[in-house]
Amino acid sequence: MTEYEIIFSKRKTLSLSVNADGEVIVRAPYKTGKKYIEDFVKEHEAWIEKAKTKVENKKYSLKEASPEEEKALRRQALKVLPGKVQYYSSLIGVTPGRITVTGARTRFGSCSGKNNLSFSFYLMRFPEEAIDYVVVHELCHILQHNHGKEFYKEIEKILPDYKEREKLLRS
Repeated sequence: MTEYEIIFSKRKTLSLSVNADGEVIVRAPYKTGKKYIEDFVKEHEAWIEKAKTKVENKKYSLKEASPEEEKALRRQALKVLPGKVQYYSSLIGVTPGRITVTGARTRFGSCSGKNNLSFSFYLMRFPEEAIDYVVVHELCHILQHNHGKEFYKEIEKILPDYKEREKLLRS
């Protein structure tokens, strides 16, 4: 059973939230029974777990890197990404331009009109499955410079589980 804090107030409905520390908060009207609240929390276990995961991913991915960490992440990106780009570009059948590593915090990768690829060093904080997804995503932009159905079909040819991998990046 999920641990939670109850805050009683002058309201008419129950609500659930997960704060930045991953703590579950139940807001309830005065005089709401403990059993009713427990059932409400049990009924929303899946939502709670999803919300906690989002909070954890957000903390993990968006925290600004210290200068030392940035240096290490950049070094790791320059070591890992070229090999992945080479491997997946041969599978997809495309030839990318140059590869650059940036400190972008709002996007993990991009593909220019000249097929140059950029990747954020923050991507190195994620599992390998997520990194591979971003590499394939950007390489598929060489074939389809949009996010239409055909674009996602190209990704799916290489990574049939791409939707699960994409979820690893969401915060």
